[in-house]
Amino acid sequence: MDTNRMDSLEQLWQSEPRTTIVYEVHKFNMGDVEDPDLFVAQPIYEWQQTDAGKYVMENSSPTAIWERYIDPINLGYMYSIKAYFTPKQLTFYKLRFE
Repeated sequence: MDTNRMDSLEQLWQSEPRTTIVYEVHKFNMGDVEDPDLFVAQPIYEWQQTDAGKYVMENSSPTAIWERYIDPINLGYMYSIKAYFTPKQLTFYKLRFE
């Protein structure tokens, strides 16, 4: 999956249109476990405690989401955390954390 791919959405914000960009901020693998959503809580929490994770959790509007995909190559799951940023917030994120 291309991490530089951005999907634009139109969102109303205080009576004026505002562009929101959905951006993949973190991605990691989880092995084939019985309940992957339970086991993934620790890596997500640890990422949230980093500077990048704190910035995402404070500035993503709406709140960042995670998605699970089946990973046939590693016989497990791929998790992706996506945030919703304004163009200015995304520029700051990319300059500071990537």
